[in-house]
Amino acid sequence: MNLKNLLFHKSDGVATITINRPEKLNALNQQTLMELHDVMLDVRQDQSVRVIILTGAGEKAFVAGADISEIQQLTATDAHQFASRGQALMRMIELMPKPVIAMVNGYALGGGMELALACHLRLASDNAKLGLPEIKLGILPGFGGTQRLVRLIGRTRALGMTLTGEPIGTSEALSLGLINQVTSPEALHPTTQTLAKMLAQSAPHALAGILESVILGQDMPLESGLALETSRFALCCSTQDMQEGTTAFLEKRPAQFQGN
Repeated sequence: MNLKNLLFHKSDGVATITINRPEKLNALNQQTLMELHDVMLDVRQDQSVRVIILTGAGEKAFVAGADISEIQQLTATDAHQFASRGQALMRMIELMPKPVIAMVNGYALGGGMELALACHLRLASDNAKLGLPEIKLGILPGFGGTQRLVRLIGRTRALGMTLTGEPIGTSEALSLGLINQVTSPEALHPTTQTLAKMLAQSAPHALAGILESVILGQDMPLESGLALETSRFALCCSTQDMQEGTTAFLEKRPAQFQGN
């Protein structure tokens, strides 16, 4: 892949995707959205990749939002296409059958927070700021922010954040359940890598089953969610990895999952 705005690295089952526009605080423009789509499609199909880390270049921002200079030029028709493209990307990330970890190393605002919300896990440095400030530009979140935020933290808090547009720090984000863990800036990368490598050693079918059951099941009636869980449990029980995992447990040794 010929990438202009992304850095891409694979090692030990972990793919790290870095949005590389530090001079623009890693803002999401059309080119970056297209590149992210292509890379996500690639890692979805790559059997050697078991976990994905998303982060931003530099020390100031994860992603500070969408590129305002592009948004200012949009017609209503253009804006509809732009939002649809962004929402399709976020949904692709959310439905990825492999864990996607947002390593939030600074500002995660607007489209950047929407990108983090689409990820399955979010780790942040204690100097990060998260928010949906689109109201201050005379618009609203367009990449799924209104929908994912309300499902994550409830209507009252979601409306408070979106109607005021004020960002919050990591302590509040942690208490709201917006992020999983807070570290110092220095510890963020090694902490995220440790988590990613641990997940990469898990059984891929089990990881995919958990992700699908939680992500799709949360919007289903309980009985439908339970049926989905049952089918994914049965599928896992037909794999060689299940035999390896249960045998390793009984033999008191670490399991070696192969994805079979």
